[in-house]
Parts: sequence; C-alpha cells; structure tokens
Amino acid sequence: MSTPPQQPPSSSEQPPSSSAPQQSSPPPPQPDQPPAAPPQPQHTQPTAYPYPSPQSPPGQNPYAQPTVAGQSGTPPQANPYAAQPGYGYPPPAAPPATGGNAAGRAVLWALVGAVVASAAWAGGLLLTGGFGSSADLRGYRAPANLCSSADYSSFKDEYPVDDSSPTKNVMKDPALDQSYCSLSLKKTSSSYGDAYLTMEVDLHRKTDPAPEFTATWKNYGDSHSDYDVTPVQGIGDEAYLVTQDTSNGSTTSGSRYATLAVRDGWMTYTMYYSAYFSSYDSDTDPPTLDDVTGWLKTDTKSTLEQLKG
Repeated sequence: MSTPPQQPPSSSEQPPSSSAPQQSSPPPPQPDQPPAAPPQPQHTQPTAYPYPSPQSPPGQNPYAQPTVAGQSGTPPQANPYAAQPGYGYPPPAAPPATGGNAAGRAVLWALVGAVVASAAWAGGLLLTGGFGSSADLRGYRAPANLCSSADYSSFKDEYPVDDSSPTKNVMKDPALDQSYCSLSLKKTSSSYGDAYLTMEVDLHRKTDPAPEFTATWKNYGDSHSDYDVTPVQGIGDEAYLVTQDTSNGSTTSGSRYATLAVRDGWMTYTMYYSAYFSSYDSDTDPPTLDDVTGWLKTDTKSTLEQLKG
C-alpha cells in the first residue's frame, strides 16, 4: 500500500529520529489500491498552492517557484488563478490533483473554467467598448457660427432688419460641444431691438442628457412661477414648449416669452424668444404668443436638419 504524500515539517518542528528510514520521495500511488487513510493534522508550512496533496517528488514539479532566501520548507507553488500580464491570454492549465481526489479535480476545473470565461468576457468588453456607451449624436454638429447656420427665417416677416453684430460663441471639449447665438429682432420703424432671439445647440459626448433634460423642461413650471409647459410631438425624441405672457394684452407693459427645448439622442437644442414692452417702445403691434410658438417649431425643425452632417 502506498504512503500518502506528506507536507515537509516546518522549521519549528524537530527533525525525525535518526532511526526512522529516510525517503527522498514517496512512491506514486498504485491504481489498483485505494489510498491510505489521511495522517493526523500536522503543523505545516503555509503554502499558496490551492490543490489537495500538492507535493510531488523533487525536481519533477513544473510549477515550482524558486525558494525565497531565508525560508525553509517547500517553496510556494505557482497560483494558477493569479492574473496574467496582458489581455487575451487564458490562464495556464492547472496541474492534475494527486492521490485520485476526483472531487478536488472537479472543483479545480470548474474554477479554471470560470476564470477562462471571465477573461473572455473582459476581453470582449474591451474590444466592443462594453464598459461605456458611445455618444448618440445622430450626426449633429456644433457649428462655429450658429447665427449663420440656424434658421430663423419665420421671424423675418415680422422683424425684417438684421442684427449687424449678434453675439456668438462656440466651445469644443471632449465632454461637450456647444454653439451659441443671440441676436436682436427689429422692425423697420424701430431704432432699437423690439425682441430677442437666442439659440443654442449642445452635443453631450460623455453623458446621456435625457434624464436631466426631462427633469428640467417637463417640470419647468414647478421651479418657475406663471409658466406654461406643453410637450411637443414630432420634433426629436422629446420636446417641450415653455411660454409666459405677463402683458395682459398691453403693448406698453409686461413681457412675452417662449422657449422650445428639444432633445434628439445626446443632442439638445433650445430656441428662446423674448419681448419686453414699455411706453418707450415704438412697436405697437407685437406678435402674439401663438404666432411666436408656430415660428419656433418651424424654424427649429429646419435648423436641426441643417445641423446634421
């Protein structure tokens, strides 16, 4: 009957009696004989080897590592579950367990299979970009001059005089591209601007703006008093029209305000109109909010088409 493999005694234990026979290595187990009962627990040198009965005859273990200076006992064995350098390489095959331990082998190979599957999953994520989604910009761009790229022709009949010095700027950043334009709207008989129009396009390159966009514009009336909010169908993924009229039909006091905010994928676009009335204004027949909101919808649709490609 073969002798089960034993762990070498730790440095704290006394060496065996000189009368005991010395063996350089235990004989391998015979296939036709069952293994002997395991020996009583002994204080053995800690090892990183995860398998049952890990020891093999000296000079025959291909997984053995060099002995660390200053330590006695069996050198630590290589851990087949340790991360290997680089991606795309499966972990090395685990050595078979000794002593005919079928349960140990089943657990071992199940763990190795899990490691291989995890490595393949991680490699697939790296190749496909699964750790983060790409920005859904739908082909939109943020032009350097939005004042010349946006369409606001619907307002031209009411305000035919062009603004000779509109305010425009553009920002380019890995997280956000933004283009902005603000101009005054003036009637032929006016010396100063009778109303103001502001347009802004934002390309969100790192984060999906949908949750914050919805929270901001759908609930605009909750955070701002006396504003009406209406969802608009047929423009982008979602759009909201926000309006306010404090003039009460007067042309000498109060104001009229309208904004159309649109989100299409990770692109957001807003078009603002505002008119402020006083007794000094020469505009005695300003457009109604119904007229303005119709113009905003028409010009926003046209602008979004022009900003693609």
